[in-house]
Amino acid sequence: MFEVKISIMLKKTVADPQGLTVKHALDSLGYKDVDNVRIGKLITMLLKADKKDAAEKQLDKMCRKLLANPIIEDYSFDIKEV
Repeated sequence: MFEVKISIMLKKTVADPQGLTVKHALDSLGYKDVDNVRIGKLITMLLKADKKDAAEKQLDKMCRKLLANPIIEDYSFDIKEV
């Protein structure tokens, strides 16, 4: 079994209106040193698989088919055997 953390972020070439809103809010609160705020998603799960290679292949398919939009989002995952 593997503990998985999947990070999904908008591609750098895609505007992030939520990140801009947070940046402006931080500016208005006096945090003027913050720049280039990007908002993403973190998904955690336990995945039953015999081998790490099989888990990675399965995760890649999950991300491409459902969890991320590969046209506008990049994803990465971290796998730890438990």
